[in-house]
Amino acid sequence: MAKTNYKQQLQDDKIALQNLITLAGDESNAVELDQSKLGRLSRMDALQKQAMSQEVNRRRQIELTRINAALLRIEEDEFGYCITCGEEIELQRLALNPSLPQCGKCAAG
Repeated sequence: MAKTNYKQQLQDDKIALQNLITLAGDESNAVELDQSKLGRLSRMDALQKQAMSQEVNRRRQIELTRINAALLRIEEDEFGYCITCGEEIELQRLALNPSLPQCGKCAAG
C-alpha cells in the first residue's frame, strides 16, 4: 500500500475518532448527586457509565495522538520506519494499523 493510501486512511480514521469524541461528550459529564432526583442504584449506574465513557474517551485520545504522530512521520518522510530501531515496519503490521510506530520486534520488546 502506498504512503498516500496510508495517509488517506489515517485522515479518515482521525475524522471518525474526532466525531466519536464529540458525540460522546455528554456521557462523561458530571453525574447529579442529588438523591431526590436519582436513587442510589441509578446514581451508581450513572457513575459507572460515566467512568466507562471517560476511559473510552481516554483511549480514543491516545489513538488520535498516534494517528497525528503517524501523519507527521508521513510529512517528514519517516513513515514506515520503527521509531525505536529505525528498521522498516512490516507491511502486514502497517496494513493492520498504519498508526503503529514500531516494528513487531520492538513492540514485543
